[in-house]
Amino acid sequence: MGAMFRLQDASRSKPAVKVAWAESIPPEQWGVYQDVLQRAQARGIPLAVGGGFAFSHYARRWRNTKDIDLYVTPSDRDAMIEVLQAAGLADYFEVLPYDRNWIYRSYKTVRSPGRPDDTIIVDIIWQMANYRAQVDEDWLTRGDVVAIHGWPLRMLPPEELMWTKLYIVQRDRCDWGDLLNILYARGPELEWQRFIERLGDDWRILAALVQLFTWACPGRAMALPKQLWKTLAIAAPTVDDAAADAGGLPGVDARHIRLLDSRDWFGPTQPPAGGRR
Repeated sequence: MGAMFRLQDASRSKPAVKVAWAESIPPEQWGVYQDVLQRAQARGIPLAVGGGFAFSHYARRWRNTKDIDLYVTPSDRDAMIEVLQAAGLADYFEVLPYDRNWIYRSYKTVRSPGRPDDTIIVDIIWQMANYRAQVDEDWLTRGDVVAIHGWPLRMLPPEELMWTKLYIVQRDRCDWGDLLNILYARGPELEWQRFIERLGDDWRILAALVQLFTWACPGRAMALPKQLWKTLAIAAPTVDDAAADAGGLPGVDARHIRLLDSRDWFGPTQPPAGGRR
């Protein structure tokens, strides 16, 4: 498709970003994560964080799912599983069977006085659930660094995070709501050329997502790179489209957002002060 978008320098140094939602991670939950992270660091295993933490950062919409997704290359899979076992986490397969070809799920039960037991889950992922692609160095080096309780954590790049979620359109789960949130918060900043090159022949899935985003957030869609519309073979939003915004978030047609889901699902949010969500 040609060099139509400016690529950023993959080797650029990224200072850690402080995020307000980090303080809402329960101490007992973070304690399990930190133990795993320290052990992985001691063994020199490079990793990046995906899942709810990466979504919360890039979408600026807090989500705590009581688990953490740690991405590693296939060559580090076995070493990372050993780290989990050394940290006292058990294989979740005995609780609920899962596909071990792309993920290793582990858990630990944490007991707190006066409170119900918490099951803390740590997932190790080395390829997409549909086997479309394996984790490589770009997944682990290009994302933002987020400071959580003083610990700098590398997030998945937003492009790879979106790449994994593009294919999750299932009867019982669809991640396109997450994708619309990420596009709203980060769309103009994405490394679009690299993203499209990653997709290859699957670029039409992205085109469908961007069309949906243009319908839901016409004003915000106008901030996307002008080359994108030709590359994805879809119509660009117009000033008339943007004028359809019906209040709420800038650049968003609130009527269309409500048509997709009447619950609170779109736009930046933070957890309640001093509370959990």
